[in-house]
Amino acid sequence: MKAFIVERYGKSEPLRAVDLPEPQVREDEVLVKVCAASVNVLDSKIRKGEFKLLLPYKTPFVLGHDVAGVIVRVGSRVQNFKQGDEVYARPDDLGIGTFAEFVAVKESALALKPVNITMEEAASLPLVALTAWQALVEKGKLQQGQKVFIQAGSGGVGSFAIQLAKHLGATVATTTSAGNAAWVKELGADVVIDYRQSDFEKVLSGYDLVLNSQDGEALQKSLGILKPGGKIISISGPPDPEFAQTSKAPWLVKQIIRALSWGIRKKAKEKHIDYSFLFMKPSGDQLRQIKMLIESGAVRPVIDKIFPFTSTNEAMSYVEHGRTKGKVVIKVT
Repeated sequence: MKAFIVERYGKSEPLRAVDLPEPQVREDEVLVKVCAASVNVLDSKIRKGEFKLLLPYKTPFVLGHDVAGVIVRVGSRVQNFKQGDEVYARPDDLGIGTFAEFVAVKESALALKPVNITMEEAASLPLVALTAWQALVEKGKLQQGQKVFIQAGSGGVGSFAIQLAKHLGATVATTTSAGNAAWVKELGADVVIDYRQSDFEKVLSGYDLVLNSQDGEALQKSLGILKPGGKIISISGPPDPEFAQTSKAPWLVKQIIRALSWGIRKKAKEKHIDYSFLFMKPSGDQLRQIKMLIESGAVRPVIDKIFPFTSTNEAMSYVEHGRTKGKVVIKVT
């Protein structure tokens, strides 16, 4: 099969197109013929080596975290899927590899594709949809009538999180450029702040939840807009003790991880605010719930641009250098 691999870690290292054997399928996995994959910021960070301590991929390895495709082979212990099923997934960490013609995926990470969208649209969803679900529903427990601030509303996570929060009945504030303001309002944002013209902490107050995806400065400012008892859930760090405890990192690395968030946790505690870090985990069960939302029309995929498989490096560059409006997808077959 054809695939794009990380040959060595590095910011300027392009992915290399190679021919590889089809993946071996374990008894709890299926082999998916990849129709489409999508590019995430996480792909870029892994290629640069930013996650080597937590996700020690041994080079060379196939990159790619999202997939939509058709099952062509089923492991002996797989019970809920069969050959020919159209599926979508975010494969497990250390089991990624969707920038390829075939990928093996654990049954636990898999769900049937929503019937009312294309393969390209389905491939755009898993990582960002699961991130939004786990932040707003699982960790944030967002309720009808609450107020949530979702940073970077026109990005991959933001564009889905806005829709999900609105479906849950929340009042939604977000940041974006002036050119995207009308568009994020269409997605469901109630308050839209042009980050080039205004500081969100001077506009917002009394919020219940913040989904932080930006830098440390934005994280610090977010403390000021939350009411006592509010929550900050950060997908951009710093990691917290809970994440350190559940990670498979060495003991010393776990202590370093715990220390990284000490400052923000201390400040949050002083303001009676709960800080937590989210590193999204694969979940077929949650993808099935998201499937129902997609099929009901409550939320929809948002695609900025589709690249052919041969242009995977160009798709990576587009995500790294541009402000994408939704997701960037690679059409494989």
